[in-house]
Amino acid sequence: MRTSPNPEDPGPTITPAWHGAIDLWVDHLAMERGRAAHTVNAYRRDAADLAATLTTWGIEHPSEVELLTLRRYLADLSDRGYARSTVARRASSTRSWFALLARRGVVPTDPASLLGSPKQGRHLPRVLRVDEVERLLAVPDTTTAVGLRNRALLEVLYASGARVSEVTGLDLRALDLRLNLVRLHGKGGKERIVPVGEPAVDALEAYLRDGRPALAAEPATDAVFLNQRGDRFGPRDARSTVTRAGREAGLGHVTPHTLRHSFATHLLEAGADMRLVQELLGHASLATTQRYTHLSRGRLREIHATTHPRARAATAPRKGD
Repeated sequence: MRTSPNPEDPGPTITPAWHGAIDLWVDHLAMERGRAAHTVNAYRRDAADLAATLTTWGIEHPSEVELLTLRRYLADLSDRGYARSTVARRASSTRSWFALLARRGVVPTDPASLLGSPKQGRHLPRVLRVDEVERLLAVPDTTTAVGLRNRALLEVLYASGARVSEVTGLDLRALDLRLNLVRLHGKGGKERIVPVGEPAVDALEAYLRDGRPALAAEPATDAVFLNQRGDRFGPRDARSTVTRAGREAGLGHVTPHTLRHSFATHLLEAGADMRLVQELLGHASLATTQRYTHLSRGRLREIHATTHPRARAATAPRKGD
């Protein structure tokens, strides 16, 4: 018998053997490796997609999988338009998953041990100009509860530079609006406190006063951001909200990561210290921040000219130029 990988999603069906392999993987991630719930759910979705795709190819048990099958799957992801980074992540998780299945005796040999990843280019995420950010933030209709929520969500994403999972994971106790502070829980369970500006605070106060109670009179969660059923607003919902707002603002494809990258870049362009930006972003390594952010050469010259004590002499036109 074949069943859907997600009872709420009537998409491609998979066999009990694949279900068992997915459950083993998810339990391992949650119980033995202590991964966060949203991370475990993401791995579950990735595994379910692999299982569903291979089932449509006639492969109904993990023991039937070969290296060439997995390579074909990664190529299929590329054909479906997935980014290289996503394909690389799927390759990595597939290697870990099948290594576990081999250790537990579900498969006789590990077919993913030699599975490679696509080479990563030096892709820099898109950065919005400040005026484009303003256009994006102006999209939600703040005369409605949903609009108040969406405006607050966009404001907090840009004001804090937080990951989308960190913002949707916010509980009410994590807000200190009197001091303009938000407590975020990042990767590895690490906590950091970041400041947010008055526009974000104003948007949050309006949402908490007029929007959140309208979405659910008695919400079943302490989550800051709620859906229309009164449950926590999830990362996928938030991504869809940001992307839709980007289209309505005439900005094309915009994601929460676009706002995170714009946050960091705008700070650096204003002369913020790199280590401060590292702390605000929650990066463990400064090298990550350096790869994550970029500045135009013209803006770098401008900052240098206004901050370095000998910049005037260094940047002044030479005689004969």
